[in-house]
Amino acid sequence: MTPIVSSRPAPPLPPVPVAARVSMVFGAGPLAGVLTSFGQSVGPLSSVANSAGPWFLVTVALLLVLRVRAGRGGLALAMVSGVVLLELMHIGYWAATNLRGYPDFLSLTNFWVLMGVPAGVLAGAVAVLVRSQDGRWRGAAAGAVAAVLIGEGMRALLQVAATTGVVTWIVEIAVGVGVLLTGVVLARSPGARVVALGTGVVGSVAVLAVYLLLGS
Repeated sequence: MTPIVSSRPAPPLPPVPVAARVSMVFGAGPLAGVLTSFGQSVGPLSSVANSAGPWFLVTVALLLVLRVRAGRGGLALAMVSGVVLLELMHIGYWAATNLRGYPDFLSLTNFWVLMGVPAGVLAGAVAVLVRSQDGRWRGAAAGAVAAVLIGEGMRALLQVAATTGVVTWIVEIAVGVGVLLTGVVLARSPGARVVALGTGVVGSVAVLAVYLLLGS
């Protein structure tokens, strides 16, 4: 006998409550910092764990899970959330590193703590703009992500590759270029393509300049 298969679609999964999303996202922030501390002691992962690009990508991904709505208020909320997430990562990293027996100091004047503010603001903007109906804003978001990766990769090749090797930084630049090209290809208009490419190129130079000027 042939079994009877129901043609009715499965009921949709219930949406994740806002409180659950918030707790998961902000709980993942310190965890990312903890994993970074341990990752720095793993040979193949040490350079990746010592770079800022992955933290930026993680922040954007977590903010996408948070699903902040578009709009002026939503954009501001996403930007503030990005800053909070990055600082929570710093706290998690600081706590895990000290518990592992390696002295680490967390202060308001720390370079990475300070850089967490503009980086968090940018991550929040990217997480909102990447879901925009306007292709120009989506292109700008892709260009911004690419700029962070390409700019940091170029800085590392210039300043730290002698001690860390070049593979990690070449891969980071390649990923950044891939993100930029994807943003350009998926753009729906010539204007959006120009915005994506311009943001990526100018932003990469700006990120590199900030690193070089601050000497970190």
